[in-house]
Amino acid sequence: MIDIPLFPLGTVLFPSGRLPLQIFERRYVDMISKCMREGTGFGVVWIRRGSEVAEASVTSLDLGDYGTMAAIVDWDQLPNGLLGITIEGGERFHIEEVWRDDSGLNMARVDIEPHPDPVEVPEEGRSMIDVLAGLQRHPEVRRLGLTVDTGNAWNICHVLTQLLPIDNSVKYELLGITDINVYVDELDELLSELSG
Repeated sequence: MIDIPLFPLGTVLFPSGRLPLQIFERRYVDMISKCMREGTGFGVVWIRRGSEVAEASVTSLDLGDYGTMAAIVDWDQLPNGLLGITIEGGERFHIEEVWRDDSGLNMARVDIEPHPDPVEVPEEGRSMIDVLAGLQRHPEVRRLGLTVDTGNAWNICHVLTQLLPIDNSVKYELLGITDINVYVDELDELLSELSG
């Protein structure tokens, strides 16, 4: 078990997935600065209900039970004066306890899971590689600088789910799947629905 700062978001971060974020709240600017200085990460957890803005207290946030460790892979001062960062997902974690520290940051005691062993992409999931390759040609996605291990089904499923325009409640459920065959089946079904 370790204690980590939490960054509650209205979106889900996946292992190997990347998200651009704009940081404007003082407590999060300080957290990001500390993480960059110390070379540490933080936890991204999905907000089921509530808002991550300053007035929200830890009690009014309904957070997910699990989330993803995040590393800062890029940062920039945006034209609007805000701090822009790109984060990449690492290991999944399970939350044991959440509290708010004196700075207003949400903190959590978490159990970090090791990355699952790489698994070959099963036959029925081969089309996902093509879908992902198509998405990676989009300029917005190219800008993220994603690296995908096309020989690892976990990596493909996680990165693809990160990019798909699906509801965050669905993404959260998919993040919780620990059996790659179940994940491939679920994602295959979603892709069929999306393509009509």
